Amino acid sequence: MRKFIFEKGKFYHVYNRGVEGRDIFLDNGDYLRFIHYLYELNDKESLPPYFRQFFTMHKVGKYELFEPGKISCSKKKRNLLVDIICFCLMPNHFHLLLRQLIDNGISQFMQKLGTAWTMFFNVKYKRNGRLFQGVYKVVQVSRENQLLYLSCYHHLNPLDLIEPDWKEKGIENWREAKKFLENYRWSSYLDYIDKENFPSVINPNPIREYFKTGKDYKNFVCSWVVKDLDKIDEILLEN
Repeated sequence: MRKFIFEKGKFYHVYNRGVEGRDIFLDNGDYLRFIHYLYELNDKESLPPYFRQFFTMHKVGKYELFEPGKISCSKKKRNLLVDIICFCLMPNHFHLLLRQLIDNGISQFMQKLGTAWTMFFNVKYKRNGRLFQGVYKVVQVSRENQLLYLSCYHHLNPLDLIEPDWKEKGIENWREAKKFLENYRWSSYLDYIDKENFPSVINPNPIREYFKTGKDYKNFVCSWVVKDLDKIDEILLEN
């Protein structure tokens, strides 16, 4: 059980990885469904009945419920647990930047998200047992510059897939890096640079208020250099 005390209105970097480093997203349908859960489970209500019914099925059936780039959103008014400021999904882990909106909001949200994803994944891939590497990790973001640079780090994280040493050696080919990031759909980056992807999932205002346009934010991200990692070293969970 997590004993971390979350404060309402504060920002937190939340992270978890597949057990033994295993992949937790195996195809595009997995990424889409997890992003759908980010939206649908961000609500004070408990898991709706159709979730319980789905997870008791022996056969998953059709799981790609929505078109690429779109989320099948419920139309009922939601009572949000958290603001999802930004997110990044990678094959074997995820990063979330969250702001707690109600008491115990992050704990409720992460419990529902972890349970729902493990149950879905185990049914779909016919496996049993834990999926995640223990309880999710969390660090409070205490300063404005940490918030900005952490969003930048989240949105650059997919570069691990094409330049695994970028954090140590820098980005060798910025042209290819920019192209890759602007075609990587499994983060909130596209919505930050005014390319609509999953806008209903996130609240980018706490960060976007520092930038006049999406182009300005993109320039901020693309100005990244290795030494900037030192600015958020204390909240990078890998270190």
